[in-house]
Amino acid sequence: MATMTLSAADQVRRRGLRQMRAVALSLLVLAAIIYVATLHLTGGWAYVNAASEAAMVGALADWFAVTALFRHPLGLPIPHTAIVPTRKDSLAESLEQFVTENFLSEEVVAEKMRTAEVSRRAGEWLAAGTHAERIVAEGARTIGAALPKVGDEDVTAFVRGSLLPRFVQEPLSPIAGHFLQSVVDDGAHHALFDLVLVEAHDWLRDNKGLLADVVGPRAPRWSPQWVDRLVIDRIHREALAWLTDVRENSSHPARKAVDRLLSQLADDLQHDPDMMARFEHFKTRMLTHPDMGSSLTAVWDAVRTALIDAISDPQSTLQVRATAAIQDLGKRLQTDEGLRAKVDDRAAEAVGYVVRTYGNEIVSVISDTIERWDGREASARIELHVGRDLQFIRINGTVVGALVGLLIHTISQVL
Repeated sequence: MATMTLSAADQVRRRGLRQMRAVALSLLVLAAIIYVATLHLTGGWAYVNAASEAAMVGALADWFAVTALFRHPLGLPIPHTAIVPTRKDSLAESLEQFVTENFLSEEVVAEKMRTAEVSRRAGEWLAAGTHAERIVAEGARTIGAALPKVGDEDVTAFVRGSLLPRFVQEPLSPIAGHFLQSVVDDGAHHALFDLVLVEAHDWLRDNKGLLADVVGPRAPRWSPQWVDRLVIDRIHREALAWLTDVRENSSHPARKAVDRLLSQLADDLQHDPDMMARFEHFKTRMLTHPDMGSSLTAVWDAVRTALIDAISDPQSTLQVRATAAIQDLGKRLQTDEGLRAKVDDRAAEAVGYVVRTYGNEIVSVISDTIERWDGREASARIELHVGRDLQFIRINGTVVGALVGLLIHTISQVL
């Protein structure tokens, strides 16, 4: 056997291989002894002699077949022997092709992912014990160790040297228009519009005096003050009523007007050259402002400080909510069949994409590894894994040979 480093499992395999070789060789030696002992004997011993002779033939033939896979029998360069060491590269390519076609195909792997119930098992694991707390704790520890290493000067250099110039060069108007159109189509802006209406209503209700300060000086000089107060009160009541009507009526014309305005703006940002040019000019002015880099750095510094403070306390709101969210996800993965189906489908698609895109590179590990092996090392490694089972061929050959020899001798005597 070629000299190579053997693991504990390989040591066990080697002992098993040697034991089975000893068994097969012992049967051959036993057959030879019986053959010599019964040579030229008559009667029933002739049948035993014929059986032992055929057993030797079968044992030697199968020994030659098994040995020829890994080395030249008796060291003789017989053609078509030592198949593994001499043809290891082609065998590796064939094995690689076999694995690719039958095991690492996109259909097989995706179907296995769908039937493995990965989402349900993940849900059980997330919801059980303290797994959610461990995930949050490990994530917090990793983020807490990484965030302080990102200095302000590094962030500033990245923002000014890479981020802002990239955004200045890239046309963002079509992207902004597409994003705005998606927001309008999904109605995602309605909640923000409702919040604006509520705040405007509350502000106007609490600041009637400011309205009087704005409207009063614009009244005619000849107008009595009591008339001005009546007009101001009426304007205030009508404005509050209008805001309330718009807030409570989801089909109000003002809402429709806002939707049309935003839709038109989204379309102009994507297709109107003048609007696109104005947007890009505004973007460039904003991004090239001397204070933009330092402002973004200050924002990052504030966010980083807040994150470090939040993740350093296991009882912080951030960690508690993150743990609760993970546990809730685990419970939903166990009870929500629709969510499980979506997760399993997405997982199958992801694995299928990996197999489709990188499958050849993954399987090439087989041929690349075997090609780096020396011929004798490859033969020794393969024999170590399958040689013990191949010794059963020798054992069966000995037994079957004996039975066939006995049968042939019996038929000969009958005839």
